[in-house]
Amino acid sequence: MRPKSNIDVKVKGTSIRIVQMNNFDYICLTDIARFKDSKRTDYIIQNWMRNRNTIEFLGIWEHLNNPDFKPIEFDGFRNRAGLHSFVLTPKQWIGKTNSIGIISRAGRYGGTYAHKDIAFEFSSWISVEFKLYLIKEFQRLKEDEKRMLGWDIRRNLAKINYRIHTDAIKENLIPPELNSKQINHIYANEADILNMALFGKTANRWRADNPGKTGNIRDYANSSQLVCLSNMESLNAVFICDGLQQNERLKRLNKVAIQQMKILTSHISIDLLNNGK
Repeated sequence: MRPKSNIDVKVKGTSIRIVQMNNFDYICLTDIARFKDSKRTDYIIQNWMRNRNTIEFLGIWEHLNNPDFKPIEFDGFRNRAGLHSFVLTPKQWIGKTNSIGIISRAGRYGGTYAHKDIAFEFSSWISVEFKLYLIKEFQRLKEDEKRMLGWDIRRNLAKINYRIHTDAIKENLIPPELNSKQINHIYANEADILNMALFGKTANRWRADNPGKTGNIRDYANSSQLVCLSNMESLNAVFICDGLQQNERLKRLNKVAIQQMKILTSHISIDLLNNGK
């Protein structure tokens, strides 16, 4: 399994690494063990794994989530669990049972990692208080990811519709004889039609009114405005294909903007998008 992303969170002063593999979050057991004893992390993990309750928990988790789990090898470990002579390392467990819940990694992000379900169980064995703080930080991380995902979806939706919009302009308004300056001028006019219809001002007017702000007028749009803008770009592309003149398109788009903004600003789903929930 190859990691998709590496993230660090702080839990009671201890840095905990989290990696995402195959769309699942794996939390570093080595880092969690470091909270208890930074010099004996491997021993702490092994001591936890030799416990019969731990073996039972790991086996049930693998049965539920891993169709390639080896039950016969698991039974061997379970039968020996609790004996004074019994020793079990993460690599032994992975190699014998074909486990996917626990993994070992080398390199910069090296250590023993476990699926979040297993990592929370291990952290509870280390410290109930630590487990609760870890869960709290993990939940905060997931909420941040949801907010970022919501923003990316809205921005990508606007980009897709902008491509449809600009393609329609190129095919219907731009004769091939125009030079690049003239082409850009037509794009700017079309962009400002949407800006006027939705925001009541052109991009240049907004920059003049907001000299201290960076970016452009659309970077400061809220969720409702971004959704409305995406819809208007698609509509304007249709109007262009139908051969409507610029002033007529502006009039229609302004009516659409007013109507849609009244609906969008009072709709609960848009509030949820804005809050990233």
